[in-house]
Amino acid sequence: MADSARIPFSPSAALTDLSVTRGRALPWYIWSSVLAVTSTTVGLYWDISWHIGIGRDTFWTPAHMAIQLGAVITGLSCAHLILHTTFAGDAASRQNSVRIWGMRGPLGAFIGAWGGLCMLTSAPFDNWWHNSYGLDVAILSPPHVVLVIGIFVMGLGGLILTTSQVNRSTGEAHEKLSRLLLYSGSLLLCLLLMLAYEYLGDQTLMHSAIYYRALGMVAPVVLVGIGRASGRRWAATTLAAIYTALWLAGNWIFPLFPAQARLGPVFTPITHMVPLGFPVLVLPGAIVLDLVLSRLAHHGDTWKAIAAGGGFLAASLAVNWPFAYFMMLPHARNWVFAMNEFGYNVPPSQYQLAWTLQRYESTSMEFCVGMVIALVATILSVRIGMLWGEWMRRIQR
Repeated sequence: MADSARIPFSPSAALTDLSVTRGRALPWYIWSSVLAVTSTTVGLYWDISWHIGIGRDTFWTPAHMAIQLGAVITGLSCAHLILHTTFAGDAASRQNSVRIWGMRGPLGAFIGAWGGLCMLTSAPFDNWWHNSYGLDVAILSPPHVVLVIGIFVMGLGGLILTTSQVNRSTGEAHEKLSRLLLYSGSLLLCLLLMLAYEYLGDQTLMHSAIYYRALGMVAPVVLVGIGRASGRRWAATTLAAIYTALWLAGNWIFPLFPAQARLGPVFTPITHMVPLGFPVLVLPGAIVLDLVLSRLAHHGDTWKAIAAGGGFLAASLAVNWPFAYFMMLPHARNWVFAMNEFGYNVPPSQYQLAWTLQRYESTSMEFCVGMVIALVATILSVRIGMLWGEWMRRIQR
């Protein structure tokens, strides 16, 4: 028999190695929150595309199921996390928790659970609303407002869960968590841009102040807030790049699936799912945000907000204004830019309207006033994002 030898291995070394391995593994509820927000975001994009190309035929569409799947995942995972922390949690988990109504759990779990419940409540409300008042496609009908509130509260809960872990982690785990935070932030940006789709999804308004007002209100708060919470360099640029890649994926993948209009009257025959159009060009403004906030790191937040907000708006104008001319040309009427995609209720006689720049403001003075409002809104959005990001950087529970 071959001789055997024992190699000394200290128990402390084994414990150290085990703690390192556990430190690299991310908590399961972080992955579940990311999965929930991803499912809801894809479902909402899908639902808007369904309404444009197919019509609102029934509640039990795959798009609606994807949206509500995010609510179910959030509700179950947050409820489990709260119950486990309350009744079976160790000292560390209870220390990193808050107490609400006699229950203990991470702050993000309580917020996410409320958002998931709000989303699930909106489902029968929406079904009853359509059965009672017809198959409207209004974005801000009462049941849709309940759904939108639930989605954003759910997403906020997931962001707080991830941020609290980012603030308590180091090394490789910190890097993984900060990357997940930027990915979740890009989904939040997608959701906000879908909410503002009436203005930002219409390329004919790219020479109107309302377009830049909506963009300035929506994008900077997410880019600055999530970027500051992540603590990474070029965070806003990375987040905007992820958003652009995700939106392009939807723009190019959805038309690969067949579809047919189920509501009338059908003016444009539908053969495939209709995409939501080319992504909003937020990347140039995000680059300016990173540059300005980095250069002015030692200045007051008010001055940083003014400079960064003005820079974001200037960069958005410099890129989107000439890009609008291109989007009106026949060169953009292809699968890349999707300017040849129309819903079933758009008559061919109105196609030309989608290829002609429109003025939302009736006079030049109204346009100038609108751009001043857009500048103020962008600056305020940046400042709110800075405050929000600083608050999230202090979250530990």
